[in-house]
Amino acid sequence: MSALAEAAHGAAAGTAETALAVNNIEVVYDHVILVLKGVSFQVPNGGVVALLGANGAGKTTTLKAISNLLHAERGLVTKGSIVFDGVEVQGLSPNELVRRGLIQVMEGRHCFAHLTVEENLLTGAYTRKDRGKIAPDLERVYDYFPRLRERRRSLAGYTSGGEQQMTAIGRALMSRPRMILLDEPSMGLAPQLVEEIFEIVARLNREAGVSFLIAEQNTNMALRYAQYGYILENGRIVMDGEAEKLRENADVKEFYLGLGASGRTSFRDVKHYRRRKRWLA
Repeated sequence: MSALAEAAHGAAAGTAETALAVNNIEVVYDHVILVLKGVSFQVPNGGVVALLGANGAGKTTTLKAISNLLHAERGLVTKGSIVFDGVEVQGLSPNELVRRGLIQVMEGRHCFAHLTVEENLLTGAYTRKDRGKIAPDLERVYDYFPRLRERRRSLAGYTSGGEQQMTAIGRALMSRPRMILLDEPSMGLAPQLVEEIFEIVARLNREAGVSFLIAEQNTNMALRYAQYGYILENGRIVMDGEAEKLRENADVKEFYLGLGASGRTSFRDVKHYRRRKRWLA
């Protein structure tokens, strides 16, 4: 078992099967704009869960609510609870969440352009106290991302979009996370690179035991690699189910996989579609 796997296993010991539980949360911006309207879902330990929806559905807001990054945008969780590893965490700072094993990879990568790839990776270990284990973990990140080993001395700002996404995920791994919140990993990448990124995610989940919550517009790719999916629309969960069942659902095929013939592009136009609100505490 690798050191990353040992860290994930050790953190999971003695906990319930659910790694993350989001319970009926509401998010308000500027004390006025209600963005999330009673969102509830769970991520099991060692699971890969997809949070799907169109641009503006509330996916990024949901991830930022979990990682407590809303304050910089004048957002606030005004109702509900967020439980990670059996503890309510909505009041904890982002750096404390990282120490507990929960980290977010932001949409758009957000690498430090003026630092090298390796320097970017090492910033992910900033909160760690076990300094002697950082170098071996860095080598393991390079094992997962061989291309980063080749570009380790290059400035991150001069690497490709795919390499920057790998750098962002590798940087998150350097914190020894139990769970990674991955926001739009396919954004701006060629299809071949998207598949490569998702293959690495699957390998990290399988070999290192890292759980993933993936917010993604690329529904087809996300449902290929997730075990379970939730669909967000206008700040509400409107459908959920096992990934394979969602892939076969007629509405999902038409509106998210582009396999329908009617030309409709929004669930709001479908009167027979049942929007399911969740009000579980």
